Amino acid sequence: MPFSQRLSSAWRWLGLEGAVLLAALLCDLFIIFPAAFDDIGPKGRDLLLLPGMLAFGACALWGRRRPVKATFAGATVLVFSGLLDYMADVAAYSTLFRDVSLSETVAGLELVFLCVRRGRILNAFAAVSTLVFATLCAIVLRGHRTAAFGIENLITGGVLLAAVVVVGMRLRNTEPTDQPTRLSRLLNRQWPLIGGMCLPMFLDLYNMLQHGVRTLPLAALVVAAAAIAVISTRRPMPAALALCGVILLSAAAVQFVRTRSEFPAPSLPFTEVLAGLVVVVQLVRYLAPRRAWTIIGALSLSVAVSTALSIGRPSYDPTSGLRSLASYALLLLGIAVAVGLYFRARDSERAKVVEAAVTEAQTSERMALARELHDVVAHHVTGIVVQAQAAKMMGEQNPALAIQTLGQIEVAGTDALTAMRRLVRSMRSHDEESQLATTDLAADLRRLAETGHHGVPTVMDLRRLPPGVPHEVGRSALRLVQESLTNIGKHAPGATQAWVLAEVVSTDLHIKVIDNGRIAQAPPEAIERARNLSGGYGLVGMRERVELLRGRLVAGPVSEGWLVEAWLPLEGAPTA
Repeated sequence: MPFSQRLSSAWRWLGLEGAVLLAALLCDLFIIFPAAFDDIGPKGRDLLLLPGMLAFGACALWGRRRPVKATFAGATVLVFSGLLDYMADVAAYSTLFRDVSLSETVAGLELVFLCVRRGRILNAFAAVSTLVFATLCAIVLRGHRTAAFGIENLITGGVLLAAVVVVGMRLRNTEPTDQPTRLSRLLNRQWPLIGGMCLPMFLDLYNMLQHGVRTLPLAALVVAAAAIAVISTRRPMPAALALCGVILLSAAAVQFVRTRSEFPAPSLPFTEVLAGLVVVVQLVRYLAPRRAWTIIGALSLSVAVSTALSIGRPSYDPTSGLRSLASYALLLLGIAVAVGLYFRARDSERAKVVEAAVTEAQTSERMALARELHDVVAHHVTGIVVQAQAAKMMGEQNPALAIQTLGQIEVAGTDALTAMRRLVRSMRSHDEESQLATTDLAADLRRLAETGHHGVPTVMDLRRLPPGVPHEVGRSALRLVQESLTNIGKHAPGATQAWVLAEVVSTDLHIKVIDNGRIAQAPPEAIERARNLSGGYGLVGMRERVELLRGRLVAGPVSEGWLVEAWLPLEGAPTA
């Protein structure tokens, strides 16, 4: 496998939890490396903090498969890391907790969340309790110089621990067949951006929290800016307007902090600068040019006002400083616009390619059906013409024979109509499985799961399925489930289970198929191509079938594997 594909596979394996943990570890490196080679203490001694951080982060990654065991292992790593720091006389730095690094904080919270969500209750309680005790031991060992534990550690740690436990319990025992929320879909799709925004956010928070409680409002605005950057991928215009307000509030908060302490942070935190660039990219990518430039102008005005508030400082040179800031701002804005235009052109090209592929597939299918229809009609019409000519020749000599021939012509015409109807029905359903659909959809789905050749154990969850489902809706549902299970057997080699949910929600038939095979073994292009072209039907055929019924279809990768979800209206469905 080429190195680029290996790197892409490793990045996809990292996931949301790994991306946030990696950002925290990079933040620790930015802090530890300068401190290791400064004039305070022996050179390189602070690097002894890294083995414990890396080992604890590895336990957090392992926790995605074995959360309880990984939590116990992480507790052991913390204790030994604290002993190493104590014996080497290393001064651990603080972030949210005293004498606990940022990567250790993030890894510990992830372990608690995974343990509470996936482990058994008693095992999770024992593992989390052990981890908390190990954290206290590590804090005591690392804080031997000051011998001050810090009540703020108890308060902050208790609040974060309670919040993570509540979220873990809330999501506990959720099955892949449960309806994904908008937030979960956003997190699953935008986790690379979330990981990228976490690094500057962590650095800004570290710089701010060193100056006491008065920087908490500014820290909250930095977190809000990072969240807005992620939301802009879905709602670019509201996100841009919200970011304008965050930038103006941040400028006021910075000035408030500076009047009461020597606060070295710039007028605009780095996280908000990056969030502004991300928002500009999304505006140029998704909105019409006139609307996009109007919102970009408002965003630029808010940045200008924020910069103008900093000009009044005594240490600020308004001539050279303002000129350099304007140059940097224009350069960054140009880069963001160029990136947005690139993504816009790529989206347009991809849409044209998909449209051309769909049109070509539809045209090819229609041409094949037209040839079949021509052969069927030509066969029967030829027989009708021959019999009509015979009746014309024999009619004058034997009228009874002519009447008999007219009956045969009628039978031939009826057979032609029957054959054409059968062929038209095949345009809607291309396989024998759908043709054999009955009025009992639940029984059909169970029979499909039992007799299918996809080779993956399937769990059926059939809820409130009435016996009178329209025939066309039932055939389409069978076809969607069959194609989804076939794709799982072909393109999800790591799948050990598939779930099929079928239920009636309001006036729609809700169909959902998901597997637990992570699709990290192949590049995204190969996966998408395989999903779209499997068996000559794929997502294109699924989407076309659902649209003919005026329904909705969602298909794509999720954290567990691959999801296909459709809503088929029961009212007004065309009949066979």
